[in-house]
Amino acid sequence: MTDGSVTNVGFVVIGRNEGPRIEQCLRAVFSLSRRVVYADSASTDGSIDVAERLGATVVRLPPDGRLTAARGRNAGYEELRARFPECEMVQFLDGDCIVQPLWIPQAIAFLQNHPDVAVVCGRRFEAHPDASVYNRLCDAEWDTPIGEASECGGDALIRCDALDEVGGYRSELQAGEEPEMTARMRAAGWKIWRMNSPMTEHDARIHSFRQWWRRTQRGGFGYAQVWQATKNLPQRLYAKQLRSAALWAIVFPFVVILATILAKEPLLLLAIPIAYVLQVIRIAARSKSQSRWIGAALIFLAKFPEAIGAARFVLAGGQRRMPEYKS
Repeated sequence: MTDGSVTNVGFVVIGRNEGPRIEQCLRAVFSLSRRVVYADSASTDGSIDVAERLGATVVRLPPDGRLTAARGRNAGYEELRARFPECEMVQFLDGDCIVQPLWIPQAIAFLQNHPDVAVVCGRRFEAHPDASVYNRLCDAEWDTPIGEASECGGDALIRCDALDEVGGYRSELQAGEEPEMTARMRAAGWKIWRMNSPMTEHDARIHSFRQWWRRTQRGGFGYAQVWQATKNLPQRLYAKQLRSAALWAIVFPFVVILATILAKEPLLLLAIPIAYVLQVIRIAARSKSQSRWIGAALIFLAKFPEAIGAARFVLAGGQRRMPEYKS
C-alpha cells in the first residue's frame, strides 16, 4: 500500500520502555503512512532515539508523576492535528502492538460507508498465546463480539470530528480511558463498531503470577475510576464488574465469617471454599479452552485483585497511582 491511499489517516503511537517492540510497531506503521506521531511517556530505554531515527514526529511527556496512556494519546493527537490537518481519521496504537496490513483499508472503507460510526476496531490478538496462561487469558479477553459495541480498546480507528466533539480522552484516567471516551461519544449520538478483521498483534509478555496480579489490580482501579467518571452519563460503566468483585472478595466471606461467629459453628466456614469451587466449575463449563480449569480459576481469582484495586481508588480518593505490571 502506498502513502497516497491513506492520506486522510494519521497514526498516533504511544509507548513507554517498549524495547524492540516499538521499532517493530513503527516500522509496520511506516509501511502504511508517513503521518506518524509517537508520544513517549518518559522512556529510558532509547525508544525516542528509535522513533526519531525511523522518522516519526516525537512528543515527549515529562516524568512528572502524571503519566497516563490517555495523556499520551491526547498529546500525540494534538501534534498530529497541528502537523497534518488534512487527516480525517486517526489510528491509535499502543507501542507493543503491530498493525496488520489489511486493517487500515478495511477500517477506512467501513467509516466512509457508515457516517454515524465514530470508532471502528477489529481483533487484537496475542502474539504468543502459548507462552503463558496469562497471555492466553489476554487473547481471550480481546475476542469480543462483532457488531455494534459499547467501547473500544487502545487500538482503534477514530473519526477526528467525533474525537474533537467530545474533547478527546480524559488525561487523568489511569485506566479505562477508552470506554469512558466512547461512552461520551455514544451519549452524543455516535456509534462504536467492532469488525471481524485482524487489527493488531499484541505482545503482552505476562509470564508470572505477580505480573498478572498487578495487571488485574490495575483493572480494578480502572473500573472504580471510570465508574466515578461516568456518573453523569446515561450509562454508568463497570457497575457490574465492581459489584461482582465486591460480592465474592469482600461481602460473601464477611457474611459467612460473621454468621460463623454469631452461630458459634465453625463448619459454616466451609461455605466459602464450596461456593468458590462451584463458581470455578460454572466458569469452566462455559469455556472450550484446553486450559479451561486454570483459566476459570484465574478468572474467579481475579475478583480479589480487582477488589483491592477498586479499594485503593476509593480509600485514596483516586490520588494513589496504580501498580505497574511491566518493567
